[in-house]
Amino acid sequence: MTDISTRPTQQSVVEARLARRYRSEARFRAAGLGAIFIAVTILVILVGSIGHQSLPAYTVNELRLNVELSEDLVDPLGDASEDSIRAGSFTRVLQNAMREEFPDVSNRRELRELFQLFNSLNAPQLMNEVLEDPNLIGQQHAFRMPLADDLDLYLKGRLVEETSARFNTPLDITSDGRGVLLRAQDPVFTDRLSSLRITIENDITAEQAARDRLVEQQALAQDEEAEDLGVQVSFADRRISALQAQLDGDELTLRDDMPSLIVESRGGFYKLTTVSIDGLAARAEQVVPPLTDANTDRSNWVLRIVETPEARGRASDNQLIWTRALVERNIIRTTFNGYFFNNADSREPELAGVRGALFGSILTLIITVILSVPVGVSAAIYLEEFAPKNPITDMIEVNINNLAAVPSIVFGILGLSVFITLFGLPRSAPLTAGVVLSLMTLPTIIIATRAALKAVPPSIRQAAMGVGASSTQTVFHHVLPLAAPGILTGAIIGISRALGETAPLLMIGMVAFIADVPSLSLEGMTEPATVLPVQVFLWYDAAERAFQPRAAAAIMVLLFLIISFNALAIYLRHKFERRW
Repeated sequence: MTDISTRPTQQSVVEARLARRYRSEARFRAAGLGAIFIAVTILVILVGSIGHQSLPAYTVNELRLNVELSEDLVDPLGDASEDSIRAGSFTRVLQNAMREEFPDVSNRRELRELFQLFNSLNAPQLMNEVLEDPNLIGQQHAFRMPLADDLDLYLKGRLVEETSARFNTPLDITSDGRGVLLRAQDPVFTDRLSSLRITIENDITAEQAARDRLVEQQALAQDEEAEDLGVQVSFADRRISALQAQLDGDELTLRDDMPSLIVESRGGFYKLTTVSIDGLAARAEQVVPPLTDANTDRSNWVLRIVETPEARGRASDNQLIWTRALVERNIIRTTFNGYFFNNADSREPELAGVRGALFGSILTLIITVILSVPVGVSAAIYLEEFAPKNPITDMIEVNINNLAAVPSIVFGILGLSVFITLFGLPRSAPLTAGVVLSLMTLPTIIIATRAALKAVPPSIRQAAMGVGASSTQTVFHHVLPLAAPGILTGAIIGISRALGETAPLLMIGMVAFIADVPSLSLEGMTEPATVLPVQVFLWYDAAERAFQPRAAAAIMVLLFLIISFNALAIYLRHKFERRW
């Protein structure tokens, strides 16, 4: 008989074990939720950072110029034929339109900088508009084109570090023999004087340290070397004296390696060259004259401080000023960047787009689906339902599982050595890329299809055979429809993986620069093309900073396609799924 006195002890032991098990389950559940939370957080941070970096690519600052399509420039032969229009000088037309906006710009160097506000590759687009409508010849035409990439980044606040301050104190602007004199009633330039003095003092300190090193080297040198070092010491003394004279003088001179000060008043723009010690006056170079119909109020003006020195900037101060002037005149407007979605790749960031890469990806996926899905599903059905169990089929199954783990670049080497070198398929073409990617996705589709077939209960097969169905009828009329959701899901996941592959396509030459959009037709299968992952690789490897937002935007397009494919897989699974 069981001792009654031991029952409470056994019950407490059981309750303690249950409590430990519940705590263990709670810890496991918390760990799982924590892992999901961490994964979702990392995903949100990743997508958010890429999305934030891509924001400048969705908008563009457009130049909207009224160009004069004179016959002597756009129709040199005078017959308005296609040959005559193609022989026209449309770049000259655009340059004339820019010169009309800034008629005071006459210096050759400044004209070259002015014409760099737009890219000369926009001239063919203007020519195409005239070819479409020859009646424009001899007329004034409103032409739109993207602003140069560096200046587009400037207006988006990503090129230079710039601050601005608006003042209400009156500012007198007069001209004399030394340029333009700006004088305010209040010491508005005092804040900048302190930073300028610190910059000059730091320069004096650096020059003094360099001079001391030269003196030490001179003491150890002999003959001609000592004389050369003595000359360098004298030059250093002169530089130090010049810098000290600036600190002791009545005004400080702004150099190219210092922040630039730009005054905007009554539609005119002035680049400061010197600032008086009292902070009340400054001398400047007039870059853009004030508008004749501008408001005569002298107490409303803006001081722009470009912290990035002109000597280290990608754009000159004059280009920044001209850009601001065009914005004030409503000639530059910010709009949706249709060029990004309508153009193919380009050497110029402002004209580069993803349309060519998108069409190349579509053509490549069509080839991949046509080759990999029927072959993969058929192979899986045979291996799972009809193939005899012997060493040969076992070896095939092992090799299929091994192929699923082979690095993707190996398939690229296979495509290069077999399909291009041996069979002569075209390089950098969707046909070759589709064949390579279909080989890469075949193991994934076969494994997923076999798993879906195994998931169908044996009772379905037994019931079908019980009513007289053959093995083929059982598989294709009963088993395969029930396994269709899993097969479709596996196929779409394999295709999604192929969409994001880059390494095998680099091996077959799809890294080449492709400036044309392939046609969505049979001819497009063999035309040179690229795909979205390779386009991202090319843009991130480019030297121009403006390519980076476009690369991030291309990543967002690629993520959208991959997410769409996975959403389609989920939808098909739920639509065709049957419960038994």
